[in-house]
Amino acid sequence: MEYIVSARKYRPLSFDTVVGQAALTTTLKNAVKSGKLAHAYLFCGPRGVGKTTCARIFAKAINCQHPTAEGEACNECESCQSFNEQRSLNIFELDAASNNSVEHIKTLMEQTRIPPQLGRYKVFIIDEVHMLSTAAFNAFLKTLEEPPAHVIFILATTEKHKILPTILSRCQIYDFERMTIRNTIDHLKHVAEQEGITYEEQALAVIAEKADGGMRDALSIFDQAASFCQGNITYEKVIEDLNVLDSENYFKIIDLAIDNKVSDIMVLLNGVINKGFDGGLLIQGLAKHVRNVLMARDPQTLPLLEVSDQMRARYEEQAKKCQITFLYDALKLMNQCDINYRQSSNKRLLVELTLIEIAQITQPAEDGASAGRKPRRLKSLFKNMIQQQKPKNAAPQVAAAKVAVSAAAAVTAEATGETQTAGSTVSEANTTSKPKLSLGGIGFSWKKLRQQDNGPQKGGMQIIPGSINMPTGQDTITDAQFTQTDLEFQWMAMCNRMPQKLSGIATRMKNMNPEITEFPTVEVVVDNELIKQEIEDIQKSIAKTLQIYLHNDQIQITVRVAEQTEHVKILSRREQFEQMAEKNAAVAKLQQAFDLELA
Repeated sequence: MEYIVSARKYRPLSFDTVVGQAALTTTLKNAVKSGKLAHAYLFCGPRGVGKTTCARIFAKAINCQHPTAEGEACNECESCQSFNEQRSLNIFELDAASNNSVEHIKTLMEQTRIPPQLGRYKVFIIDEVHMLSTAAFNAFLKTLEEPPAHVIFILATTEKHKILPTILSRCQIYDFERMTIRNTIDHLKHVAEQEGITYEEQALAVIAEKADGGMRDALSIFDQAASFCQGNITYEKVIEDLNVLDSENYFKIIDLAIDNKVSDIMVLLNGVINKGFDGGLLIQGLAKHVRNVLMARDPQTLPLLEVSDQMRARYEEQAKKCQITFLYDALKLMNQCDINYRQSSNKRLLVELTLIEIAQITQPAEDGASAGRKPRRLKSLFKNMIQQQKPKNAAPQVAAAKVAVSAAAAVTAEATGETQTAGSTVSEANTTSKPKLSLGGIGFSWKKLRQQDNGPQKGGMQIIPGSINMPTGQDTITDAQFTQTDLEFQWMAMCNRMPQKLSGIATRMKNMNPEITEFPTVEVVVDNELIKQEIEDIQKSIAKTLQIYLHNDQIQITVRVAEQTEHVKILSRREQFEQMAEKNAAVAKLQQAFDLELA
C-alpha cells in the first residue's frame, strides 16, 4: 500500500473538518447557502493554515448540484464526483509562482470566455498570486473588474502587502489566522488515534510549538517524530529528534536565580552549550519562559499560555515563588541581551553576564564585597555624599562660605609669595568646620539646558549648546587657523545641535555653504531677504559658537542675498536621472535591461 504523508492524507474535505478557521468557514458556508457569491475572493495568511484547502472546498461547494442545508457539498452529484476524481472541467488551479508572465494570464483569461459544461460556475484558483509580475497584474485587472457572470476567482497568497491596491479593492478579503497550540495539539491527537500511535501530550505540545502556527508544518514534524519514535511519541525522544532545548532547563535556571546560585547557573549553561545549543537561543527560550511565568501569576492572563495542561500547572507553581519585580527585571535584561547578541564579539560572555545579573536581582542591596556579586555600593555612596553636603541650618552655610573664601585667599597668597599671610589664612581655615563636598557642578542640568533653549533672542550672544566635545575654559587658543573643511564640519554640527524651536532655520542652514572670504571672515549666502533676516536674528550666537569651536575669537559672520546668477535650479528626481543618463549611457541601459521605473 502506498504511503501518504499525514498532511495530504488528513487534508480537510469539507468546511467542518477545517481546523482553527471557524469564522471564515461559517461565512463561506452562508454564502453558498444564500447564493450571494462575489466574483473574486482573496485568501491570505501564513503558510500551512488552510488557504488553498478552503479554496478547493469552496469551489466544490459552489458547483455542487445538491448542497446540504449547512452549505456543504453533497459529494454525490456528478460535479462533486468529478472534483473528487480530479477530472472536473469547471475548476482550474494555477500556480502563479511558476506561471507569472503576461502570456500565462492571457491564456487564463481566454478560458474565462467558455461557459461551464457542468454546474453554474467556472472557478479559477490562483495560488501565490503575489508572485505575478506587474505587467501580469495589469493584464489580469480588467477581467477581474468585470468578469463574465459564470466566472469566480479565488486568489491565495502569503504576502498580501505585495498585491496591487487595485486588485485588493476588487476582492473580498479573508485573513486566515495562525493555528493556536491548543488546536494543533487536538488535531495531532486525532491523527495519532487514527494511525494507532501512542503519544504524550507534552510531546505533541513541543511539535505544535515548533510548527509556529502552521498545521501542515505540524503534521510534517509529527510524521518525522513518529518515524523516530517507532509509534510511541514521548517527550524525551521528540526533543532529541527535533534538537529542542528541554524546558526543564528554564525552570531550573529561574529556581537557581531566585536563590542567587550563580555558580550552579554557570554549570548548567556550560552543559547546555556543550550539547550544541546556541546561547542566544537559550536567552530567547528563557525570555519566553519568564513571560509565561508572568502570565501564570494572574488568572486573567492564564488563558494566554498556549501550552499543555501539565505545563500550565508547572508555570502556576513557579509563578508563586517569583516576585513580580524579579520577572520584570529579568525580561528587561534578556531583551537587552537579545538586542546586543548579534553585534557581540564574545557571545558566551554576554549570555553569562546576563544570567549573572538575573541571579542577582533578588540579592539584598547591601550585601558586602564578595566575589561574583554585583557591586551595589556606587548608588549608596553618592547618596551619602549628597546627604553630607545638605546644610541643616544657616550656620553651616556661613561656615562653608568662610572656608571657601579662606581657601581662595590661601591660593592667592601662595602665588604672590606671601607665605605668612597664607599660613595664617590656612590656620584660620583649620579652626573652622571642614568643607562639605558639593555635587552641584557634576554633570549638567536639563533645567539649565531648557533655559538655554528659550533663546537666543534677537541680537543676543548666546552660545548654541553642544552635547559632546564641548570646549572648556582651559582652551586658551583664540587665534587658531582653520580650513574650509573645519568650518563646514562645525557649521553642520552646530545645525544639528540647535534647539527644537529653531529647527526650521536649522534645516535651511544645513543647505547653506559658508565660505571663508578674508580669513577669518565667513560669508553666508542666502536665497532671499526673509531667510537673511532669520539668520541675522541669531547671527551673533552663530559667530560666538564658531569662535568657541574653531578656537578663533576673531571670526565674523556676514550674510548677503545671492545674486541672480548665483541661484541654482533645484532639480527633481526625474531631471536628476535624465541628467545622469545624458552623462553616462550605462544608466539608461540599466533602466531598459531591468525595466526599472523611477519611484
